[in-house]
Amino acid sequence: MSASLKLKPNATSRVLGGHPWVFANECEALLPAEHDGEVVECRDRTGRFLGTGIYNSKSQIVWRRLSRDRVTLDAAYLRTALERALARRAGLGDFKRVVWSESDDLPGVVADQFGDTLVVQVQTLAMEKRAAALGDLLAELTGAKEIIFRNDANIRKLEGLPSEVHTRSGTAWAPRWVKIDDLDYWLDLQGGQKTGFYLDQRLQHAAVAKYAAGKRVLDAFCNQGSFALHCAKAGAASVLGLDSAFDAVGQAKKNADRNGLKAEFTGANVFDWFTAQRDAAPAWDLIILDPPPFAKSKSALEGALRGYKELNLRAMKSLTSGGVLATYTCSHHMQDAQLREILADAASDAKRRVHVLEFCHQPVDHPVLVTMPESEYLRGYILRVE
Repeated sequence: MSASLKLKPNATSRVLGGHPWVFANECEALLPAEHDGEVVECRDRTGRFLGTGIYNSKSQIVWRRLSRDRVTLDAAYLRTALERALARRAGLGDFKRVVWSESDDLPGVVADQFGDTLVVQVQTLAMEKRAAALGDLLAELTGAKEIIFRNDANIRKLEGLPSEVHTRSGTAWAPRWVKIDDLDYWLDLQGGQKTGFYLDQRLQHAAVAKYAAGKRVLDAFCNQGSFALHCAKAGAASVLGLDSAFDAVGQAKKNADRNGLKAEFTGANVFDWFTAQRDAAPAWDLIILDPPPFAKSKSALEGALRGYKELNLRAMKSLTSGGVLATYTCSHHMQDAQLREILADAASDAKRRVHVLEFCHQPVDHPVLVTMPESEYLRGYILRVE
């Protein structure tokens, strides 16, 4: 019989409501370290079976559910989970997320497809022990020519895992030009910041570009310039991209040149840049705010909310009457109601009348598990500011 974790009698564990995680402080006792990275059962205080999951005593999240049934984490399980994940994304093209962790019954595995290359992050000990098998199956099922394991996210430290980057073949993946949504991007999937391109915003690039023709556009936190380039391509009168990462700015300029698009990019702290402009007359018709996550933990949420409010207030004040603000957050700690409240407060302080044009969300290849709020992290609004 498989080893079992038992919940404390007084534990109000979210796992009882369908959440796939159990934390160390919710258990009567932890199992010996020999079970780390292996499959164990979880039971409630009465001994009722709650499911099979992966265990790691070194992590705060000691148990992550694989299934409500008894399963073995073997090649057959991995194959079935991957086949289902790929079937969910049938018809979505060659640039997409193909595995999204718990949402695809593979806790701690995130895989993005860039044409014939996959970028995979393995963030749990159990999946790390099976990484070679995962790589083989992904290559077989997707036909990928190369798989880059970007195992350099900080979250691995919480699992007691080392930070490292390597390819399945052992050969370095050379940076190259890749066409995504009719634009060429210089991608450095192995060495670049994150994976060099945010697939989760692809639908938003097109959604925002609809408002850009003939407009003066500001793309704050532009990264490699995706929003800016799509707006320039849609016929914007002028485009300015800002980012504090100077390598991203250089990359955005390179991308604009390659695509023959007119857009300026400059290195700047966006908050400081807005502060320097605060006495200027509103000069923008379309502003995009797509910042990195300000709230990387629950404890950082209060400060993050203040930051988002200040940012959106400054943007609203900088827009001409009838201007459009596309604003996003990728902090899963921030719920939609909190974002709406921030935008309402900013509109009130800016003394502007603000309407919602579009509700924005992560795309279908990043599926949200309704029992797991953490699987939903990207939300936003496209607003008209009068």
